[in-house]
Amino acid sequence: MRIYLHTDEAGQEWVAFKMAERGGRGSGGHGSLDKSITLPPDEIFRNLENAKRFAIDIGGSLTKLAYYSTVQHKVARVRSFDHSGKDIENEPLYEITVQEEITARLHFIKFENTYIETCLDFIKDHLVNTETKVIKATGGGAYKFKDLIEKKLGLKVDKEDVMTCLIKGCNFVLRNIPHEVFAYQKDSDTEFRFQTNDPNIFPYLLVNIGSGVSIVKVETEDKFEWIGGSSIGGGTFWGLGALLTKTKKFDELLQLASKGQHTNVDMLVKDVYGGAYQTLGLSGNLIASSFGKSTTADKEFSKEDMAKSLLHMISNDIGQLACLYAKLHNLEKIYFGGFFIRGHPVTMRTITYSINFFSKGEVQALFLRHEGYLGAIGAFLKGAEQDNPNQYSWGENYAGSSGLMSTSPDVYPMQRTRSGTFDMLEMDRLERPLVNLPLLKDPSTYIPDTVDLTDDAMARKYWLTCFEEALDGVAKRAAASQPDSMDALERAEKFRQKYWNKLQTLRQQPFAYGTLTVRSLLDTREHCLNEFNFPDPYSKIKQKENGIALKCFHSVIESLDSLDWEERQFALVKGLLAGNVFDWGAKAVSDVLESEPQFGFEEAKSKLQDNSGIDIILGVFPFVRELLSRGTEVILACNSGPALNDVTYSESLIVTERIAAMDPIIQSALKEEKLLLVQTGSSSPCLDLSRLDKGLAVLVRERKTDLVIIEGMGRAIHTNYYAAFKCESLKLAVIKNSWLADRLGGKIFSVIFKYEVPCQ
Repeated sequence: MRIYLHTDEAGQEWVAFKMAERGGRGSGGHGSLDKSITLPPDEIFRNLENAKRFAIDIGGSLTKLAYYSTVQHKVARVRSFDHSGKDIENEPLYEITVQEEITARLHFIKFENTYIETCLDFIKDHLVNTETKVIKATGGGAYKFKDLIEKKLGLKVDKEDVMTCLIKGCNFVLRNIPHEVFAYQKDSDTEFRFQTNDPNIFPYLLVNIGSGVSIVKVETEDKFEWIGGSSIGGGTFWGLGALLTKTKKFDELLQLASKGQHTNVDMLVKDVYGGAYQTLGLSGNLIASSFGKSTTADKEFSKEDMAKSLLHMISNDIGQLACLYAKLHNLEKIYFGGFFIRGHPVTMRTITYSINFFSKGEVQALFLRHEGYLGAIGAFLKGAEQDNPNQYSWGENYAGSSGLMSTSPDVYPMQRTRSGTFDMLEMDRLERPLVNLPLLKDPSTYIPDTVDLTDDAMARKYWLTCFEEALDGVAKRAAASQPDSMDALERAEKFRQKYWNKLQTLRQQPFAYGTLTVRSLLDTREHCLNEFNFPDPYSKIKQKENGIALKCFHSVIESLDSLDWEERQFALVKGLLAGNVFDWGAKAVSDVLESEPQFGFEEAKSKLQDNSGIDIILGVFPFVRELLSRGTEVILACNSGPALNDVTYSESLIVTERIAAMDPIIQSALKEEKLLLVQTGSSSPCLDLSRLDKGLAVLVRERKTDLVIIEGMGRAIHTNYYAAFKCESLKLAVIKNSWLADRLGGKIFSVIFKYEVPCQ
């Protein structure tokens, strides 16, 4: 038998941009409006001094800028000491060093065309290390602003095909951003219903609604075809709307529509038949004729009502067309994008209704969280083909992304004003490609998280408050982890402010980064810590715990070996769970560890009715040793990067080496490759089994793994509690949060021990 075992272990410089009013047409053949914006450049055009390559997508009203930069940040590294010939009783187990590392980051910024000249000036003034002489450009404005861009930046504009860029951008976000896709639900508690990422993203239908409508069937990464479209699209709504209402601005036209009643203008089925048309099964409230009442009514219609009627007419037409093409080509997934959408609730609602009606509920209208960036992403990818960016996995950096804003004008109005001007997305290149765990029963339906805080208002309120209350302690711990740094306190305060602001945004807009979960709250906190160069605030604590635990390992093994078989199994599991109590991420535990430094392994076992040292050394390794002694092969997987006091892969290598020196069973298993140490690809206290290190996935498949063991509250309860596998699985953890224990029907420090056999 082989198993896969996973163990837990503000002050800113502000710059004012002032655009002068121009009477005629400016350089580049475009007009400008009087605009003033004030923004912190380090929050908008971040890391611009290290920008290497640019792309731009200019539409009718919005510009989307993309650039690649190298980011220098601190990482904690561990290295084993040479203990040969030394008394190591009081020596640390390993050396911790903080090193500078350079990683790749993609930046995407969206702003109104009104600001384009000033933003180009700002970019030009701050460019230092750009390597390219060309800027990839797409969108209709690429022609209009070509001369301006070349003059301002001194870069040659290389225009790319709009549709090719859209498809490339769409494939990229579908592959790399979990919870990218959502369905819109106007009348539910949460406006956005995010979809599970399907590992098989093809085929799909992309309906791009710009001035007209383009309908594209996408079959593979490079194979797509235009299969239809319509001249009746966003431009039609804008043009007819301007004629009907004298309103020239697109957003203002949509605002009018959101306040209108289309039934005052449209002729309904009940207006024709006096009620529902039962023979055909048509509801009396269905539109029989758009603008039908205007032929008989002797009155003026309001601008709002006419705008609403026009929106329904065009949306229904597009929805029916999309449904017909989807059925014709046997496609189940329809993604809508283009400037007509742009996150406007009234547009998404009418398209959703139309798709639902014409497909009889069989097809769902789907929207993309970052649809406004697709062209810019695609243009960038076209310019970076020699670097083959698709060979890597990328992850959204929550610390530098503005997130999806509420479509409700009543929610967080200041945030909406800001986002209407500038919007940001950042993607970090991950060190290793990420894939699904091959042992998942159905990757397309796998949901990592146990509780959806977007839906569960009570749980959301509790956990947001919990993270707020813990924030001062986390900032304090971060500063204390770097005692020799002169600016550690200042950076810790900036971290505290940034994460606090993120939490307040999530209170108002829980859908900002997709489905809100405990995992996403933890990941956002880790991203913010990294943003201010706190790569591993618990490294010294782990170093100390690991050293203490190693000194106890031999006596723990002797004690276990003295027990008969049945007693030993119980003791092994109890020890595994006792080690899991040591979790600095759980407030109930961190309070005890802060106030009672003598709290140890035996005290933890007495608590029972992760983490580094005591968990991995005194809990996990005795358990692994028992499995090895039975002839079981073990793959021990640990985090690639630090998160709280969970053991990392690099730390596990050193710990395992020291244990092997003490224990012949571990030593022999390592030598014969019956014990393999691998990394998960994760730097989170939780675990998403759809984004695992490819090397781990390959190993699991090659070794024909038939048992998965997941240990720890973050990995086995906050995530994967309901995960279904093709093989046997064991999920075990100690519940270290009283609210969660109560929610699950237990008490704090209760045990979860969940053994499951797959259904045949």
